[in-house]
Amino acid sequence: MKMQMAEIAKALNTTCEGDNQTVITSVAFDSRKITDGGLFVPLEGERDGHEFIASAINNGASATLWKKGHPNKPEDIAVIEVDDPLAAMQELARYYLRKVNPTVVGITGSNGKTTTKDMIAAVLSKRFNVHKTQANFNNEIGVPMTILEMKPNTEILVLEMGMDRPGQLHHLSELTHPDVAVITMIGEAHIEFFGSRDRIADAKMEITDFLREDGEFIFNGDEPLLQERAEKLDQAKATFGFRDEDTVHATGFKSYMHHATFTVNDSEQKFSIPMIGKHNVSNAMAAISVGRHFGESDEEIASSLSNFTPTANRMEWEKGDAGESIMSDIYNSNPTAVRAVLTSFGQVEVKDNGRRIAVLGDMLELGKNSPELHAGLEDTLDPQIINEVYLYGSEMKNLYDALQDKYEPEHLHYYTQEQTDRMIDDLKNDIKSDDIVVLKGSHGMHLENVLARLR
Repeated sequence: MKMQMAEIAKALNTTCEGDNQTVITSVAFDSRKITDGGLFVPLEGERDGHEFIASAINNGASATLWKKGHPNKPEDIAVIEVDDPLAAMQELARYYLRKVNPTVVGITGSNGKTTTKDMIAAVLSKRFNVHKTQANFNNEIGVPMTILEMKPNTEILVLEMGMDRPGQLHHLSELTHPDVAVITMIGEAHIEFFGSRDRIADAKMEITDFLREDGEFIFNGDEPLLQERAEKLDQAKATFGFRDEDTVHATGFKSYMHHATFTVNDSEQKFSIPMIGKHNVSNAMAAISVGRHFGESDEEIASSLSNFTPTANRMEWEKGDAGESIMSDIYNSNPTAVRAVLTSFGQVEVKDNGRRIAVLGDMLELGKNSPELHAGLEDTLDPQIINEVYLYGSEMKNLYDALQDKYEPEHLHYYTQEQTDRMIDDLKNDIKSDDIVVLKGSHGMHLENVLARLR
């Protein structure tokens, strides 16, 4: 973005103190990430962002949105006083979105949002100037930040939209008015806050609340909870999945160690993605559906999908210091995601002397259903396929107990979070060069520390 403070003040229906000709080229709420020409937005959370104004100025901040009445208002940069800095940033994003006027693709789902976002952006970048959500910056702070970071020549804005409570996607849909809305799937993520998958589906459908009348809703047709809710929409609809009834459905799916290949029902084009697993093929079919919406050929789409770069720690292969291959999928975790990863991991071929070793950390935010959902993963683990299981965290004790009759004691290991070092030492002593290892757990379990010690 590039705007004078006078324009920003007008967009917010207020005035600017100081030099209103100050040119703003970026926006940040983290004082450490401010650059020259930046607008600092101090947010109030565990720490009050206003306390870091001096740091922001030292790092190049040229202006700030300052909460009315807050003490220590800076005098040496331009200031716009507002009732709520976050609400003001969202309103500024709304203004800038209308000014640039890109086509908006909004993506949500319990799993697969970030990977699907990356795939869609790669596909559309073949023909268009595309700006996408970085990492998974997908909430009421991240979405307006993503909007404000886009270049003026952006033609398509690809937005990942997350939620952990009802009403959140309604707000983001109202802010962005998507032209295309995509739902990857409905799982158990955040079920602690919703109580049931039905309620999660209701909340995910909020992304369509402000879907443009001439827009399209693209969704996972294999999910009955989405099918029945989609029937109420007047907009165009398309489905992807593995049923013959889906608009785009996969045929001839094969998964290898580092990639998967497939075809789709109505095309002779062969597709390949640099990720494994049926769930990632599903994500790719969402991207194919969006690419076709914008008139791209299957040949163009296939070329883009074969070369796209996934966001880190989404089924990413690393090399361990014993020579083993490690699949890292440690950003987040829930039962659906764990099942998908373990199924894919179980299909990866190993050398004659190699073993498949799973390291599973707690799945967080599952609420009262957590013990049952952890224990329920038992049916996904087979000692003939996944030979060694390391379980980590208090909730994984439920799965440990459920696996007692399946695994011999020497192949089933359990550790509390206080026993991290012991688990890592045991892993390092156990792992051999021909083994393959998968790490999967919620971000709060910090399996990245385990990965760092194994590399």
